[in-house]
Amino acid sequence: MAESDERRLFGRQRRANADVARDRRYTVKVNAVEDAALRARAGAAGVTVPRLMFESALDAHIVTDTQRAEVVAEVFAVRRLMATVANNVNQLARYANTEGVFPAEADAVVAEYRELVPRLRAALDRLG
Repeated sequence: MAESDERRLFGRQRRANADVARDRRYTVKVNAVEDAALRARAGAAGVTVPRLMFESALDAHIVTDTQRAEVVAEVFAVRRLMATVANNVNQLARYANTEGVFPAEADAVVAEYRELVPRLRAALDRLG
């Protein structure tokens, strides 16, 4: 049995016919190295390069480099803010230890910290 006949028996290599005509076309240019990488991935998946690109593009779990860069920037911004809050906590602790009184500003610092944690979790969830 020929390899193409086996593919037809064990699964389609191309998408099924659609009820509505597919009248949109996109052109993507790649260099030789990118072409080889695409063909290798498509071959390993047992699909054509266009199908690999189509399914990858519609996969909701794919994170692009642009999205990843945005999340990294957000994580670093939250990190800077958390470092500032940690510095404030250290100053409050030093004051409390020296004066023997816990300052009223501590509640605001704790609230600020509690606002940062969900922001950090949300950024990390976008990567996950």
